[in-house]
Amino acid sequence: MGGEVELEIESLDLEGRGVAHRDGKVIFVEGALPGERVRATTLRAKPSYETARTTAVRRASAQRVVPRCPHFGFGPGACGGCAMQHLAPRAQLAIKQRVLEDALWHVGRVRPEQVLRPVAGPDWHYRYRARLSVRYVARKGGVLVGFHERASSYVADMRECHVLPEKLSALLLPLRELIGGMSGRDRLPQIEVAVTADGTTVLVLRHLQPLTAGDRARLRDFAQRHGVVWWLQPGGPDTAAPLEADSPRALTLALPEHAVAIPFGPTDFTQVNHAINEVLVRRAVELLGPRADEHVLDLFCGLGNFSLPLARRAARVTGVEGSAVLVRRARAAAVANGLAAQADFAAANLFEWTSEDLARIAAERGAVGAALIDPPREGALTVARVFAAARQPPRRIVYVSCNPATLARDCAVLVHEGGWRLRAAGVVNMFPHTAHVESIAVLEPATC
Repeated sequence: MGGEVELEIESLDLEGRGVAHRDGKVIFVEGALPGERVRATTLRAKPSYETARTTAVRRASAQRVVPRCPHFGFGPGACGGCAMQHLAPRAQLAIKQRVLEDALWHVGRVRPEQVLRPVAGPDWHYRYRARLSVRYVARKGGVLVGFHERASSYVADMRECHVLPEKLSALLLPLRELIGGMSGRDRLPQIEVAVTADGTTVLVLRHLQPLTAGDRARLRDFAQRHGVVWWLQPGGPDTAAPLEADSPRALTLALPEHAVAIPFGPTDFTQVNHAINEVLVRRAVELLGPRADEHVLDLFCGLGNFSLPLARRAARVTGVEGSAVLVRRARAAAVANGLAAQADFAAANLFEWTSEDLARIAAERGAVGAALIDPPREGALTVARVFAAARQPPRRIVYVSCNPATLARDCAVLVHEGGWRLRAAGVVNMFPHTAHVESIAVLEPATC
C-alpha cells in the first residue's frame, strides 16, 4: 500500500467506489460517497488511475448511514455481496439513475426524452436466488459458506446475511456445521439457492465426487430439521436432480397479475428479486403497449418471463432464445398456461442475428409490431443493427438491460444509425445495496 491522501469525492463509479481527481489522475476510492472529504490509503497506482481505500471520513455525506450487516465493509475479509450499505437506499436509487444517464450520454451520446420513475421494492431479504460458495479452510476452524470476499476468490466468514431471506440467513451456520461433518467436505464447492414466493427453499449441492450413504443421511436429516429441499448436482446444471425421488422437479415463478405461472428448475436463470420482477414485467408490458391484433417479438426470452404476460395482450408473441432446451421448456410453459396458440418460441444465436432472421420470423408469424429485448451483460449489438437497418421496423422497442454501458452502445446504434428516438429510460433497483444497475428503455422510430 502507498501513502495517505485527502480527497474530495465527486461521484460513484459502476462498482460503487467514490471517484476523485488528484494531480490530473482519477482515483477510485472504496468506502467513499459523493460530496465527502475523506482520507484514503493508496492500494494501487497506475499511470492513468489509482485505487484507494477510505481510512477516515473528514466530512460525511448526509446520505451516509450505518451498515446493517456486520460483514459489510471495505477492508480485508469483508463480504463482497454488497457495495452500498453505507448509503441510504433512496440515495442509491438516485446514484444509479445518474450512472444510467451518464452511460447513455458518455458511451452512446444519447439522452432520454423522459426519465422514468425508478422501480423500487424491498431493501432487505429480497435475494431469492443466490450462489453460495463453500470452502473448507482449516486455519479458520472448518467450513465457510457464503459470498466471496470483496475483490477476492476467498469465501467471506459470514454468519448472517440481510439481503438473503431470513430463513436462509439463519441457515448459514447450520450449513457450515453440516458440510464440515461430511466425508467430501473439500469436494463440495457451492450451494445454489432458490426460494419461491411461498417460502419453499431448495438447496442445490454441487459435489465433485459421489456422496456416501452417510452423507446422504446427513442431508436428509438437515432437510427434515430445517424445512428445506436438497438437490444434488454432480456435473453441469442439467445434472441437478432432487435428493428424494418424490420431491417436485420444478418450482414456480408466479406472475399473478398476468395469470401466469412459469415452471423453473433451481439452477435455471430467473430474476433474484421476485417483488421487483413482478413490477418490472408490469412496467415493460405497459411501456410496450401490445395491441390485440399485433405480433410481438421477445428476444433473449429465457423461460418466458415477458413472453407469456405479453401473450395475454397481443395476438401473437414469438420468443427467441439461444438454447434449444430453454425453447422447449418455454413452449411447455405456454401450454401449461393455456397460451400455446398465442406464444411460440424459436432457437437462434442472437449474437449473430441478421436481417434475414427477422424477415423469416415476419414471413412465418406476421410483421413485427413491437419488440422486447432482454439480453445478458454483453448486450444486443447485432439485434440493434438489424432493427436500425429494418425497412419496416417495429413501432416500439422496450429494452431491459443489466449493463448501462452496453445499453448505451446499442441505443446509440438505433438512434445514430437508424434514426430512432430514445423516448424514455429509467432504473430498476433489482439488487439494493449493490452497484448493479438494471434499467429499462423505450425506443421508437423517428416517424412514430
